[in-house]
Amino acid sequence: MSALTDDNLGSAAQRDRRQRILEATLALASKGGFDAVQMRAVAERADVALGTLYRYFPSKIHLLVSALAREFERANQNFERKTIPGETPPDRVMYVLGRTTRSLQRDPNLTEALTRAFMFADASVANEIHVVGMHVTRLLMRAMGDQTQPIDTLEPTEEDIAIAKVIGDVWLASLVQWVTGRASASDVSKSMDVAVRLLLR
Repeated sequence: MSALTDDNLGSAAQRDRRQRILEATLALASKGGFDAVQMRAVAERADVALGTLYRYFPSKIHLLVSALAREFERANQNFERKTIPGETPPDRVMYVLGRTTRSLQRDPNLTEALTRAFMFADASVANEIHVVGMHVTRLLMRAMGDQTQPIDTLEPTEEDIAIAKVIGDVWLASLVQWVTGRASASDVSKSMDVAVRLLLR
């Protein structure tokens, strides 16, 4: 069973309720990390019944991965309102990745919670994982594309899309390494720079 998305919800009240739930999740995760996100605590903070929460999000992992998608959706909205600096696609991709990574690293509890959920997600969370991937790919395609054109008018090739997906996968894997203490923030930046330069040269 998948979480309900905004597209699945018919009324403005339902969409508002879903957003309240996600905001409550992000607030709890920011304060106490993965363990602080308990379904009952989320329901209380969002002012919804526990049964209602489970109708929207079948599990804590569905909830947190959906919150991760929401964060990447916000990143997309921020970058779509302005021209991304950089002379070349690699320069622009590294700018976007650097800004977004630093934003995540400034809130380690939240990043730990969202990344752990992403790591723990199984096949039942496939739809939510797909949404995360779509937002990350869109973010990278925006950086790779012609900055003088609206993103909706860009016509990426299959290779462009494949490259963006690979960069996104490497980036998420690097975040996992940072969250688990296997890589420093500097290590993440260096590994991403190598991956982006190789894939976009």
